[in-house]
Amino acid sequence: MDVRNGQRREDAGIPVPAGRSFLLDTNVLLHDADSLHAFEEHNLILTIDVLEELDRFKRGNDEKGRNARRVIRDIDALRDGKSLSEGVPLPGGGTLRILVSSFTEYLPTGMDRSQPDNRILAAAVAMQAAGAHVTFVTKDINARVKADALGIRAEDFLNRVVNFDELYTGWSEHVVPDGIINDFYAGRPVRLDTPLCPNECVLLKSIANPKHTARGIFRGDSGLIEPLQHGDSRPWGLGARNLQQQFALELLMREDIRLVTMLGQAGTGKTLLALAVGLQLVAEEKRYRRIMVSRPIMPLGKDIGYLPGTKDEKLTSWMQPVSDNLQFLVDPKLEHAGDKVQYLYDTGVVEAEAVTYIRGRSLPKLFIVIDEAQNLTPHEVKTVVSRAGEDSKVILTGDAYQIDNPYLDASSNGLTYVVERFKQQPIHGHITLAKSERSELASLAAELL
Repeated sequence: MDVRNGQRREDAGIPVPAGRSFLLDTNVLLHDADSLHAFEEHNLILTIDVLEELDRFKRGNDEKGRNARRVIRDIDALRDGKSLSEGVPLPGGGTLRILVSSFTEYLPTGMDRSQPDNRILAAAVAMQAAGAHVTFVTKDINARVKADALGIRAEDFLNRVVNFDELYTGWSEHVVPDGIINDFYAGRPVRLDTPLCPNECVLLKSIANPKHTARGIFRGDSGLIEPLQHGDSRPWGLGARNLQQQFALELLMREDIRLVTMLGQAGTGKTLLALAVGLQLVAEEKRYRRIMVSRPIMPLGKDIGYLPGTKDEKLTSWMQPVSDNLQFLVDPKLEHAGDKVQYLYDTGVVEAEAVTYIRGRSLPKLFIVIDEAQNLTPHEVKTVVSRAGEDSKVILTGDAYQIDNPYLDASSNGLTYVVERFKQQPIHGHITLAKSERSELASLAAELL
């Protein structure tokens, strides 16, 4: 019977597994090398086009290349003398099957049959027509739209995704009796009858007089709220301009907090605050050996090796936003800022490194700033943070509303994932910066555009 006329037919090569089946797009495997093991007892389907694309990506030195190689190894290990085309068992109880046939005749006239994405969709159409309960899983929004147009159920790959609307902000405001604030200023312990995360910053407001306030930080070990030790500090001459920046300085300056995450739109001061504290702790207080600054190489779509020049020359243009912040810190009048910033690099106070090359390194006693971390996947962030050696501190900054990676969004990027996963850890502190301090124009742009 002809499925193209809306009727079901038995067709060799079209699997109809019992239960739910998930047809995976290549980008899911490249996004998360563990995705083969994320579907528990359900059936996984890969087309030969996916294997061809993995083969093309496996030669890369970036995260996609590493993930492609790992997925290929995992698939090979699952074979264990069995046929992938007939289905091999997965550890979670499901099966993995490779479709080697072409099903492009199931596509409507007008769809380009030479496109791998369309050929993968054709397999989904064929399986559904044969009676399978199939879902197409892809990180590509347009592919999901096309699947829906073809009548195929399509989903994003939502493993390691957080609810961004309910994301931990790192600070909270509490209205309390006036006596509690008086106790706080008198040095007596203050405890709130409300759940707080370790190192959560707190603003206490008096019921009687809202202008009577106190700023503190919740300590998970004691369960008490302590006064800020560094909120009014001026590292490298830079002071906080608002409440959230005061909280940020507290987290950045505290020696016992080894991982700091900062979210905020353009102009909120994330990178500037991190670099100012880094200069203070490295150049002045000698707590760390040097500042290592890194940013993901996203818009190029390729490794920086494709740029001309030495590694340092390649990084110069890509690290210009960081250099702009350093110039402001070392010479606010910008008269001789370029030479002074170059001196910081030449003397080893500051080191620029591409995220690509952090993998495999051990980084002890460094003040590590990863800027634009919202463009990293959860696995990439894990790779970076796990490089931190003894006595190192890692700062991740970014804006969840400005993501250049086509397969990430505010809920699935590595920065927000770290915030959610680390919020109960005593070595972590987080702050969401809300107010732009760059200029009136920048503030309006962040608010209105």
